[in-house]
Amino acid sequence: MSRKKWTSEKIFTRLLNNITQKTFWENVRELRKRPNKEVYNIAFKLAKSEIEKEQIIGIYVLAQLGFDPRFQQEKTVDLYFELLEKEKSPKVISVILSSISHNNENLSEKQILKLIEYKNHKFVNVRFELALALSCLENESAIKTLIELSNDKDSDTRNWATFGIGTQLDKDSEEIRIALWNRASDKDQITRLEAISGLTKRKDKRIKDVLKTELENIDENGSLILESIEVLNDKDFIPLLEKKIIENKKSKRVNENWLLETINKLNEK
Repeated sequence: MSRKKWTSEKIFTRLLNNITQKTFWENVRELRKRPNKEVYNIAFKLAKSEIEKEQIIGIYVLAQLGFDPRFQQEKTVDLYFELLEKEKSPKVISVILSSISHNNENLSEKQILKLIEYKNHKFVNVRFELALALSCLENESAIKTLIELSNDKDSDTRNWATFGIGTQLDKDSEEIRIALWNRASDKDQITRLEAISGLTKRKDKRIKDVLKTELENIDENGSLILESIEVLNDKDFIPLLEKKIIENKKSKRVNENWLLETINKLNEK
């Protein structure tokens, strides 16, 4: 029987006795499609449970209960911060921060400062989820913390924090550019490409030479480089792209259509 025909109570029961991650998320997603008082009240009660598994289920269901708008979003956010006041489990804290990231558009300064308390947490998942929770916030304290997290020892945290200040924010400042340049040579490729994308977005003139080097070594992860070249809109890249197409006939390191599309876009502008 399809989950769509199951009662909400049955799906919650399945979640509480869940065995695999796949069915866990299938059940969570189905409940999230039911933004009503019955689902909300059960999830809310679970989120306040003293049993970790029940807590996590409730927190996750509430995170995206209804999509636009969220069902009782303000009450849910207040609950998350109430839970943070006493929660000690890194796993549950991570789940709360992850859920706040889906509901962070109206956070108060006090709430943002509470989140920032986790920036030096010893558990990497907490710092990673914090980077998500602070993303898209045009708030000085949040931006400063993302800049700090862009230097994190964990590559996933660096990557998301760099994406947060580079792509998800329109704000430009010397501090942001310095942070992005610090990551423009990061040993982690995805973090490096996010930094380059952020600098290109801000039309930093120094990024042209970096893009040339990256184009020379482009591979299957190079879509961000090509997007950055399109944003820079410098026709000097056309012969370089044409040369790369010829080289790529043999090496096949990158999708040729990507290269052709970038040339076409540069020719159109």
